[in-house]
Amino acid sequence: MSKRKLEEGSLGSQLNADVLSKLKSKQNEWKQQAAEREEQEKHRRMEERKRREANKSFEELLNESELDWKSFKK
Repeated sequence: MSKRKLEEGSLGSQLNADVLSKLKSKQNEWKQQAAEREEQEKHRRMEERKRREANKSFEELLNESELDWKSFKK
């Protein structure tokens, strides 16, 4: 390592404690916003799936069923 890199140290050691705390709070805020967006997207997809399921015909529901109807005929 060069002498300059050793003198500079890390970014965290160079920043004022106030600036560092502001950056960390902003990072936490962004993480929280991302989590909220993800939760909203999950809720939207679930509502969309419920809406599509409610609009399906009996034939579509029957075709998507995993039950083997032929085994009940025996």
